[in-house]
Amino acid sequence: MRHLWWLLVPVGAGLAASPAQARPRDEALSGAFRCAVIADSRQWLDCYYGAAQPVRAALGMPPALPAQVKLATTPPAGGTPRDEAARDDVMTGAAACNRVAGDRPWLDCYYGAAAPMRVVLGLAPAKQAAPRPAPPLDYVPPPRAVVTAPAPSGPPPMPRRRDGLLNGMFNDIKPIVRNMAMQSFTLDRQGSFTVTLADGQVWKQNDEDEVHHPSHWGQAGPDKKVTIAPDAMNTYTMTVVGQQRMYKVHRIR
Repeated sequence: MRHLWWLLVPVGAGLAASPAQARPRDEALSGAFRCAVIADSRQWLDCYYGAAQPVRAALGMPPALPAQVKLATTPPAGGTPRDEAARDDVMTGAAACNRVAGDRPWLDCYYGAAAPMRVVLGLAPAKQAAPRPAPPLDYVPPPRAVVTAPAPSGPPPMPRRRDGLLNGMFNDIKPIVRNMAMQSFTLDRQGSFTVTLADGQVWKQNDEDEVHHPSHWGQAGPDKKVTIAPDAMNTYTMTVVGQQRMYKVHRIR
């Protein structure tokens, strides 16, 4: 991967220095880097999920799908890797998960880091209700009964979230804001943004989110459409039409 060569040094050095003492999360991250030789992006994502098997085994969880584990063990090389920018974003996020204490929260963070590639592939945001093998990428949950209630007035309420590790990881999640025009945005002294949407909702970038100056957004208006959806670990992600980057945000009004 073109932009992540620097991450291979500390990971590889740690494993080589004391292989018997390597943590399961180090083995998982090292396996994820080996997936870089795979050209197809969907196959690469399956390999990424299969690479988490050492952590799942250490936690006593059911194993990942055999096909995913096989890809992570012997990733097939050949062809030019696609969607490298999304891969870089995923691996950068996965490496940052090493700041998380505990292997179960780390695994939640690791799966959540795959969001940029799932967006590129047009897949639903990843969630999981309970520890279990990762289902196929084209998994479609069974239909559920829908009860229609009167629409409330004013801005839509924040959705209720159920706590728990990898809660609903691969279930279908609908965005709470879909393609809504950005009325305005401001930046604070640290470069974090606050966005006001056309219906009056106000969302602010999370303090822990990596700051990326959104100067490329240009002027706010009807052509700047925003989508906000629930993500792992009780967080929310915001995307802007025409941009691949995902921002961690929370609603303040």
